[in-house]
Amino acid sequence: MVASINATALLHWRREQLRAGGNPADLDWLLDLAGGVSWARQQRLRLEPTATVQLACDLARLEQLWRRHRLEHQPLQYLVGVCPWRDLELRVQPGVLIPRQETELLIELALAQPRPAAAPDSEELPMLWADLGTGSGCLALALARAFPGSRGLAVDRSAEALAVAAQNLMPAAMPPGTSVGLLQGSWWEPLHPHWGQLHLVLSNPPYIPTGVWEQLDPVVRLHEPALALDGGQDGLDAIRTIAAGAQRALAPGGWLLLEHHHDQGPAAAELLRQGGLVDVNNHPDLEGQQRFVSARRSP
Repeated sequence: MVASINATALLHWRREQLRAGGNPADLDWLLDLAGGVSWARQQRLRLEPTATVQLACDLARLEQLWRRHRLEHQPLQYLVGVCPWRDLELRVQPGVLIPRQETELLIELALAQPRPAAAPDSEELPMLWADLGTGSGCLALALARAFPGSRGLAVDRSAEALAVAAQNLMPAAMPPGTSVGLLQGSWWEPLHPHWGQLHLVLSNPPYIPTGVWEQLDPVVRLHEPALALDGGQDGLDAIRTIAAGAQRALAPGGWLLLEHHHDQGPAAAELLRQGGLVDVNNHPDLEGQQRFVSARRSP
């Protein structure tokens, strides 16, 4: 439903909503994603008070969504049903982790790694990669677009997450000749037929220590899946499992890239070394904190 409103009236409505509480940036995000008024357009309205604004939905609906976010701590991404991430607009819903901006850097790290060389006198097969704990499928879709003609495998324990990932990984969203298979199961287990063949594996596993998870903001703790966030007592349960199986699952020279908690860099790196991987390195996030680790199987 498209609704028209005067710029002055819209800005007045915005001020009234914020008087009741809430983060201005969140309300601007809602106006953008649900109302169809981009942030840049919102800024121009202050200089164009008589302009007419076309809303994708009426103010009553926007106010209802804002109230649910403010009073019930429901994530706006779930209320709207989409989440912008990288150059994508992904479907999300309760039961599926909302993609974070810092996770985009895993794709940049993947693009920076050299692809393992094919064995001499062998017919080179398409690049095979995997996304462990795919959730919404954000990493899998970004990898598919980054490596046209590749084959991908997206793994998750949650059938609910895989259903959402399937919507985001529709063939129309990927380059021609690129395929992504969806597998249900725990970490390396459903990839068993492909062990020793994986050129690249990415994962944003649950890594928040249980005690920290229990203190998270209600908008995260009460609504986003604990399965995708709670990493056990020290936050490293999933990373231990992934590190322990990487040597068998990766192809010779194949890379493993992981996201982890801001204070887990040394521990995550040591787990990868203990798992037999080489060229282990830590990498910073957008704020300069060590947030990622990379390693590979010896060629």
